[in-house]
Amino acid sequence: MYTMMQVCKETNMTYQTLKYYCNEGLVPNVKRDENNRRIFDEQDVKWIKDLVCLKKCGMTIQEMKEYLQLCLEGESTIQTRKKMLTKKQEALRISIQELEESVAYIDWKQNFYDEVLSGKRPYVSNLIRK
Repeated sequence: MYTMMQVCKETNMTYQTLKYYCNEGLVPNVKRDENNRRIFDEQDVKWIKDLVCLKKCGMTIQEMKEYLQLCLEGESTIQTRKKMLTKKQEALRISIQELEESVAYIDWKQNFYDEVLSGKRPYVSNLIRK
């Protein structure tokens, strides 16, 4: 069994976030010790790691609740869950493309500045009129 702090360390989550997720019902079947403190088993920790990943994928709390409910309904909801994940996957691919374009722009700009500084090219600015 794991304490809240152990789960936080294991999942790289803040205590406040884990408490919030528990209070929001995102961690089903939370158990309590003799002092009424939350404790978690291995399955709970694996699910919490899934929640961390879903959050990084851009899921809102409401979407995570919907996904959880579908998971709890069992195998019959796999197609629906796949559709949810596909939608997030497509959004992530668009974000990756946008980030790659941004990195390419910065690479180009850094190269431009290097060439200006080394005297290989004259400095030209779209902001400074001659």
